[in-house]
Parts: sequence; structure tokens; C-alpha cells
Amino acid sequence: MILVHRLKGEPLFVNSDLIETIEATPDTVISLADGRKIVVSEAPDEVVDAARRYRASVIVATDELRELAGHTADLVVLPIAQED
Repeated sequence: MILVHRLKGEPLFVNSDLIETIEATPDTVISLADGRKIVVSEAPDEVVDAARRYRASVIVATDELRELAGHTADLVVLPIAQED
């Protein structure tokens, strides 16, 4: 999730995986995969940078968890319950 702001300043978290396009018309319009459009105060390059930083943080956290799992004998993995 990335933090953006509506034009009046209200904060809004957006799932960056759902972003399809970002346009400057002249306001920045984020189009989501479900067809919704969100107008935000950030410039398009700021939205892209926020999405890139978020994705990089997920990769770093994944690497850290892998290292922790490799060095921790107490780590327990529980199976996910499946619905019938």
C-alpha cells in the first residue's frame, strides 16, 4: 500500500498492485484495475517512486524473513486450513 493524498489533502492508501495507469491531466489521475479512478495531489513520478519504494521494501522484508527462517530453529510453519 502506498500513501497518496486527495486534492483536498485527505490521506488515502492505495494498493499499488492494482494501479494500471497514472496520468497528468493536469491533476494526477490513478486508474485502478477495477476501473476506479482516483485524483491525487502527488505528481505522477511521485506515485511511481512511492510504488517502487513499497515494492522494494517488500523484497527486503522477504529476504529478512528468509534469513530469519534459516537461522531460527524455533520457527514453526502452520498449514493453511482449506475449505471443503
